[in-house]
Amino acid sequence: MGLGIVIVSHVGEIVTGLERLLNEVAKDVDITVAGGLEDNGIGTSFEAITAAFEANPQDKLLAFYDLGSAKMNLEMAMEMSEKDIVLYDTALVESCYTAAALIQAGVDFETIDQQLQPLKVK
Repeated sequence: MGLGIVIVSHVGEIVTGLERLLNEVAKDVDITVAGGLEDNGIGTSFEAITAAFEANPQDKLLAFYDLGSAKMNLEMAMEMSEKDIVLYDTALVESCYTAAALIQAGVDFETIDQQLQPLKVK
């Protein structure tokens, strides 16, 4: 089973910039994003998160977010998805980078999960 990444932020430029960074180290990893609101406002959208889940071709997704309300929308979208989604309460940039590099290197999920644990937000 392949792994993909979904990144959610309150700001569109954050997710597009982070996606650009990750593509430099993990060009073969499927990364989808949901950032900001439709009107370019600050916030997150349940619909955009659901679309990011569906747009990612992988069946197992590692989901990362920036702030608390993004987590709430992610959790609601996870309940509606048939994909296996693992939500990480970890430092956004560092976690996404670590996960993408390890997926690119062919590392298994259990090892990636262990590597992300020290990045948990306390």
